[in-house]
Amino acid sequence: MRSSHTVRGEVAECARALHARGWVANHDGNVTARDGALLVATPTATSKRLATERGLVEVDLSGKPQAGARVFGEIGLHVVVYERRPDVGAVVHAHPPHATAIACAAGANLIERPFLAEAAVSLGPIVPRTAPAMPGDPAKQALAPWCELVDAVLLGGHGVIAWGKDCEQALLRLELVEHLAAIALAAVAAGGIAPLAPEAWAPLMQARAKAGIGRAADRAVELFGKLGSGAAPTAAVAAAPKAVVACAPAPHANVPVVAIGRKPEKPERSGADLASIVREEIVRALKDS
Repeated sequence: MRSSHTVRGEVAECARALHARGWVANHDGNVTARDGALLVATPTATSKRLATERGLVEVDLSGKPQAGARVFGEIGLHVVVYERRPDVGAVVHAHPPHATAIACAAGANLIERPFLAEAAVSLGPIVPRTAPAMPGDPAKQALAPWCELVDAVLLGGHGVIAWGKDCEQALLRLELVEHLAAIALAAVAAGGIAPLAPEAWAPLMQARAKAGIGRAADRAVELFGKLGSGAAPTAAVAAAPKAVVACAPAPHANVPVVAIGRKPEKPERSGADLASIVREEIVRALKDS
């Protein structure tokens, strides 16, 4: 486990990098990282240019400030990610100009489907853009369905948020989103974006699944079949987890459990939701035995 000193140093360095690259202005942007049972966070109302280890604040995993610290108002977005992704150790939010332009544009999300092979492996089959939402619960609700599915999101009318095992990985993902956005805007002016060939996606998703870069990547092959159209998460992909029969769920499992003999709530069905049908039949058979 990394020391608190190391974690704090990485958060401060990441914050300063955001300012140096011109991805934040004024008091924009925020960075957090796990440090045991707490989150280390950049302080509110402070330029990222001035970030230091001593100036960082601590909050618990629900976002509650410790020792009277003043935390930034968007801490809820970070908490939503950590709640749904126990493999995530850092979250970075900023306003890199090209990606933020696409996040705020009235037109299409030009980077929704990555068009560079390297980006497809690193980011997956989709870089989603949420609908514009007011700060607080509406913004959290817009982000929440994507946390288990991707590693970077365009926040509609706002900016970009990315996450990873540490600040470096989260920053690299945010960097790649901005790189894609800059290329996309230039490509449109040069005649349009040429997408990856359809036959390229299967091997790219297999490579992503083998890369060991987080839970969303581990599921790359499965998720490509569900997110390959670029559509928003459906009930079959991102709805609240369905009840299962289990003796002892995995520690990271985010699923409710029902006692044998009880019938769980009837799950929402889609044509491809075979897993739900199988689980329902198992519960029925156990009840009747």
